[in-house]
Amino acid sequence: MTAAPLSLLSEDKQQLANRLAEGLDAPSLHWLSGYLAGLAALRPIGKAAGNESAPRKAVDAQARLTVLYGSQTGNAKRVAEQLAERATAAGLEVRLLRADAYPLQELKKERLLYAVVSTHSTGNEVEPPDDSRGFFEHLESRRAPRLPELSYAVLALGDTSYPDFCGIGRRLDERLSALGATSLFARGEADVDIETVATPWADNALEQARTLLKLAPGQPSPVPTSGVVTPLHPARQAWSRQHPFHAEVLANQRIVASDSGKDVRHIELSLEGSGLTYQPGDALGVWPTQSPTLVDAVLATLGLDGNREVDFNDERLPLQQWLGQRRELTGLTRPFLIAHAERGDHAALKALLQPDARAELGALLDGTPLLDLLRRYPTAWDADALVAALRPLAPRMYSIASSLKQVENEVHLTVDRLHYRSDGEERWGVASHHLSALDEGDTVPVFIEANDRFRLPAEPSRDIIMIGPGTGVAPFRAFVQERAAAGASGRNWLFFGNPYRRTDFLYQLEWQQALRNGTLSRLDVAFSRDQADKVYVQDRLREQGRELWAWLQQGAHLYVCGDANRMAPDVHATLLDIAVAHGGKSHEDAETWLRSLLDEGRYVRDVY
Repeated sequence: MTAAPLSLLSEDKQQLANRLAEGLDAPSLHWLSGYLAGLAALRPIGKAAGNESAPRKAVDAQARLTVLYGSQTGNAKRVAEQLAERATAAGLEVRLLRADAYPLQELKKERLLYAVVSTHSTGNEVEPPDDSRGFFEHLESRRAPRLPELSYAVLALGDTSYPDFCGIGRRLDERLSALGATSLFARGEADVDIETVATPWADNALEQARTLLKLAPGQPSPVPTSGVVTPLHPARQAWSRQHPFHAEVLANQRIVASDSGKDVRHIELSLEGSGLTYQPGDALGVWPTQSPTLVDAVLATLGLDGNREVDFNDERLPLQQWLGQRRELTGLTRPFLIAHAERGDHAALKALLQPDARAELGALLDGTPLLDLLRRYPTAWDADALVAALRPLAPRMYSIASSLKQVENEVHLTVDRLHYRSDGEERWGVASHHLSALDEGDTVPVFIEANDRFRLPAEPSRDIIMIGPGTGVAPFRAFVQERAAAGASGRNWLFFGNPYRRTDFLYQLEWQQALRNGTLSRLDVAFSRDQADKVYVQDRLREQGRELWAWLQQGAHLYVCGDANRMAPDVHATLLDIAVAHGGKSHEDAETWLRSLLDEGRYVRDVY
């Protein structure tokens, strides 16, 4: 074959590129282009490499700070970017890398490494984020080098409502130490109110980096505690997690039947005048407000006055406002459970906090609302102590269910209102309950959370396979809209599941119309309760295994969105079975194949 002219390359490099491409089929060429693009992302954009008239300055590892992140939902990426920006503004030489872009052969040369990593949960196991699996496998293998000259620090992100809090960050810290690296200071462990821990950790990290890298006199000092610097990306949007945009509600429509056991809403919000933009795959962060009914119930149970003024962290608010707008009141966390057990001297709760009661603790944290704990284990709390002990309210992230190419200045969400009964009373999820109660004309504070890994293929001719039961279908509505608006030629195959076809078929008319006009190529559905034997999306995957395998062999991208505890592990196991049954692979080879899809970005998950 003869490649197109490569004007940026010298003649000998053009010949090398032609030889490399010789004999490769289209999927292989697509993979190679992505691989080379990944290498390019690690190098600064400038004049062509090899041009001796414009040599590129080499940076000695001893004079550089590397900031590495592993992120499943975007939080670790955001914190790492902020740290890199502050370090750059302080005059340090910095490189910021996602874990799957880190050149593993350079690890033994690294001298100063700051890692920000989240803990991801699927099923009963905690795992590294998908973008960090290869890095962890290398680091924990026999191939990992000794690192006696490396100084490092780890910021671990997690959620104290899960028993293994910050487990992945702890693994990373312990492994680096075991390889001989020197920890500069104690590991940071941040709950969902990330900045409470991340900001002082970053302040310490910057001071240490300044000392170790011997920043020259006269260069700017690190910004102290605020972390506010001139951004590296001047076009970054003004609205943010800390400064949300108040979006007007345009529509709030129930999209399941009135007799459904679910309450799923399609919500449309206006971004008019905000300048906010997003891509399919991104999430919308929503700052919720607690239900006044729940706030009153907590106050009544503890016998506290909601009008009592409380001072905390240089802010003075009535207790009722603290509970309604600033504190988590629905789920339990381990720190609050510890404080409650000690304050009330509850032997039964203390027993659950012992190392041998991890399963029982997990069941309590997962299945007991805060209000029920307060009622079952009466304890005297004063207003100040309660505000200090409760976890700060955090925003909730919702997969965006629309494409800007179709809806312009709007953003759409698919929200399943979490509600159930406990102790004879109704309980609910804070954000889904808040959103579901909004009327047209109301406003809600929001911001965009980018998800760079959950993206459509760069090549519009690529096929995509989307697996999204329940509200996991939300980003795939955005995918189909985007591909239709862009005129993408690749095929789109959707797997959707829910309990009942008649009551729970989300966006049924839209999918049927998409099938008719060709913007959706295939649709396979699984309604688990419509027959005696339950049928789930993984069963449909197995039924279509031969065709699914063919699509993947032809270069299709595979996306999974939804439940992390059961659905995602079951789908993963089914994909392995398909590789064995239709690809003739051993189970070990199937694991390697599926891991390669993850590493290439052709198998991506947005699970929660």
